[in-house]
Amino acid sequence: MPEHIPTDSLDLRGDCAQCFGLCCVALPFAASADFALDKPAGKPCPNLRGDHRCGIHTDLRAKGFTGCTVYDCLGAGQKVSQVTFGGQDWRTGSPERARSMFDVFPVVRQLHELLWYLNEALGLDAARPVHPELRTALENTERLTLGTPGELAALDVAAHRQDVNVLLLRTSELARAAALGAGDKKAGKKAGKKAGKKADKGKNRRGADLIGARLRGADLRGATLRGAYLIAADLTGADLRDADMIGADLRDADLTDADLTGAFFLTQPQLNAARGSAGTRLSPSLTRPMHWTTAG
Repeated sequence: MPEHIPTDSLDLRGDCAQCFGLCCVALPFAASADFALDKPAGKPCPNLRGDHRCGIHTDLRAKGFTGCTVYDCLGAGQKVSQVTFGGQDWRTGSPERARSMFDVFPVVRQLHELLWYLNEALGLDAARPVHPELRTALENTERLTLGTPGELAALDVAAHRQDVNVLLLRTSELARAAALGAGDKKAGKKAGKKAGKKADKGKNRRGADLIGARLRGADLRGATLRGAYLIAADLTGADLRDADMIGADLRDADLTDADLTGAFFLTQPQLNAARGSAGTRLSPSLTRPMHWTTAG
């Protein structure tokens, strides 16, 4: 298996045409700023049509379903629909089969998220010391996604995530250290004169409560923001190059003119939940959300 696999070849992008609307049925959501109503797990969303399409797809934000616009199954929907259950529709099968599909879907979604991170890690040259372990973890995770419904339902996905996370943490350390080292060399003597500013680079903000934080222009290059709460934070013009963004909550965060070049473990759903502008700099693997402003 090659070290870095094109994302599309791993089927890590949702293809709703090959799914049976599983995210609109299997997952629960509560009435909030993200969803206009309560829906328990296993119950179809009232907006789901008989052809498994969303009846308000073009008006989701206007009708109070912003949460749907920032969700991506990362290809788990078509994997469960077409591979695990061989193209069998939950609507036409037995109630037991439908329940099994709904139980398996969140498990495969978690495994596909790990595949996304592992594949990205293999694309980081600085992480070469752990590439063999990353390749093995990728192969094992892909194998798990191909399990039977019974095997997937019985899988201890939390334990598997923990094992993979050890490798992702090591990847993060290597990638951020390399980025900061390269930056220091370029800065030369200026780096010593700006020790105060440099001190914030690479800072550990893992799991930090930064809700509504004023971080305009902040130098967060090479920082770890793993699991940080950046909801509605002002990151206008912030330097987030080579930052570890895994699990960071960017809902309504303002990324106007921010630089996320090289930021890793940043997924499209995270980006979709934020606000930004034409001046926000992104890595080529990410797409500028359509709802972002065009000014800047």
